[in-house]
Amino acid sequence: MSVSLGELAVRFGCELRGDPDTRVERVGTLAGAGARSIAFLANPRYRAQLAATRAGAVVLNAASAAECPTAVLLCDNPYATFARIAAILHPLAQPEPGVHASAAVAASARIDPSAQVGAYTIVGPNAVVGARAFIGPHCSLEEGVTVAADVRLVARVSLCRAAQIGARAVLQPGVVIGGDGFGFAPERGTWLKVPQLGAVRIGADVEIGANTTIDRGAIDDTVIEEGVKLDNLVQIGHNVHIGAHSALAACVGVAGSTTIGKRCMIGGGTGFAGHLTRPGVYSGTLPVEEARAWRRLVARFKRSGLLETRVRALERAAGLKSEQEEDHD
Repeated sequence: MSVSLGELAVRFGCELRGDPDTRVERVGTLAGAGARSIAFLANPRYRAQLAATRAGAVVLNAASAAECPTAVLLCDNPYATFARIAAILHPLAQPEPGVHASAAVAASARIDPSAQVGAYTIVGPNAVVGARAFIGPHCSLEEGVTVAADVRLVARVSLCRAAQIGARAVLQPGVVIGGDGFGFAPERGTWLKVPQLGAVRIGADVEIGANTTIDRGAIDDTVIEEGVKLDNLVQIGHNVHIGAHSALAACVGVAGSTTIGKRCMIGGGTGFAGHLTRPGVYSGTLPVEEARAWRRLVARFKRSGLLETRVRALERAAGLKSEQEEDHD
């Protein structure tokens, strides 16, 4: 597929500096793009590559336009505009309506005629698959699962009992939604399993990366609101609630009953203890330590401000300035 720069400029509200009849048919990097490709510049670390680019056009902001040797699409958010252009030039294949001959579909399941159900997929009793949904190969939809319109389950996705998937959600290979939460009651040195009776509700436009798991609620439901983005290998415990448009990077673990608000950004490898609801911006870099040593270190860190205040007071009394105070002079 090819699109003219003029059409792209009109469609996405860009200022075009170049020939509107120039056509592009793919996306590329600044360093690797050819004359039929379009690239973008959003990160200043790549600005050195701009002058030598051979791309047919570059999406960027006004601050970098003078350095570009080729056609330019000017906008305030080059990365977002580039993402929309890439979706046009590289569209996903549309579902091919129908149920593969090897799929097993319960008699009470309802599958929209426009949906596609792939090879070796199992669709359980009373499951519902919405319009234009794509259910890839080797997926499992258990009893009472609801999949809304335009959902895409890429492959080997497991949706456990009564899970609800909102419109346009994308679930990558290996995702498991609605497995039992980690609920066990201690009893005389052993563990007694607590039945997990809730479900999982996932909102519209959610994307979930490969091999990510979201546990069903213990009693109430686990909830992932609309627009949330979860990377690969994320673990969401039972009864977690994640607010709309938050993004969690790879290998994040969220323990049960934690609440994460709207538009939060969680870095890779972050861990959340259970039952947390806490606003703010947090960082942590300490490597693992033996527990008693770790507690002593934390106590010292917390007292360091008091120690600094006392040292400054002593230095002032002695007619000295601390090195930090000298830096501020």
